[in-house]
Amino acid sequence: MSAQQQSTRSSIAHRLNLALVAGGLVAGLGIAGAAQAQEDREGWPQSFTVGTASQGGTYFVYGSGWANLIADQLGLSGGGEVTGGPTQNLALVHNNEVAFGLTTMGPASDALSGKSPLAPGIVMDNVCAMFPMYETPFSITALSDSGITSISEIPDGATIGFGPAGSTSDTYFPAILEELGVEFERRNGGWNDLAGQLQDGLIDVIAFAAGIPIPAVSQLEVQTDVNIIEFTEQEQAEAIEAFPVSEFSIPASTYSTLEQDSRVVSMWNFAIAGCDLPDDFVYEATRITMENNDKMRSIHRSAETTVPENIKHNQVIPFHPGAARWYEENGHDIPEDMVHQ
Repeated sequence: MSAQQQSTRSSIAHRLNLALVAGGLVAGLGIAGAAQAQEDREGWPQSFTVGTASQGGTYFVYGSGWANLIADQLGLSGGGEVTGGPTQNLALVHNNEVAFGLTTMGPASDALSGKSPLAPGIVMDNVCAMFPMYETPFSITALSDSGITSISEIPDGATIGFGPAGSTSDTYFPAILEELGVEFERRNGGWNDLAGQLQDGLIDVIAFAAGIPIPAVSQLEVQTDVNIIEFTEQEQAEAIEAFPVSEFSIPASTYSTLEQDSRVVSMWNFAIAGCDLPDDFVYEATRITMENNDKMRSIHRSAETTVPENIKHNQVIPFHPGAARWYEENGHDIPEDMVHQ
């Protein structure tokens, strides 16, 4: 072998050794990085469930879509679960039967003060707020051929569907209508089921409390003619005086049936988490939600109001420390007494 060949071979070997050393360093860094990532996720669940509500309602669409977004972004297994709605979701989260849930302020206030109809006397203090969702309008739908065009025209003894038992709609809408002088027979069920019963003439009216557009109402519009009934100014004022609701107008663009905005009342919705979930896990879930409003709106357009500025509408549920940390880091102050200790 010539001296030149020996020199070339020596140079190649030297470069190979350098490459192997560098590769080892990279591999070592990769292993260390993976170990660090695993350490950062200490205590995280390998999968999670979001308590939603019945199929055909906004909670199911919103909650299932949100679960898929978080699962995809964090590399976990997660999904939505059909439930009885806000009241049951509070109990499920409190008892660690689901990690996350969706609820409205009225049922949340009852649960945290030990007045939940599902567990009277039990203070559900393992429930923490994560982020604002949207307002739930209380709206009424009847078939056009029923002749019902206003609340006052609902005949005495009419059968009204109020959604799943224990839901926000079932908890508050019957009481609101009683306050407004309506006498009725009560019917419970999932929104899709009740929409079918309305079409078949088995019930007279559906009293919806759900984020808009409500899938079941949109489907009804395709299949038949409906009346979407608004509150009068006096009826709206009476409801606001007696219940934890506020003014709201359903935009005419929400449904093809509406020719103008529809005056109703509403209640805010928030996503909730078990207070004992790891702070970093809830921080990441909150961050993904708050920093991806375009993706949230692609799940359901009611998520237009799923923005950090609307945390002010929660005066009831203490925020999870992980969620509170994200808000504080991004310039949204939360009073100290509204953060779970």
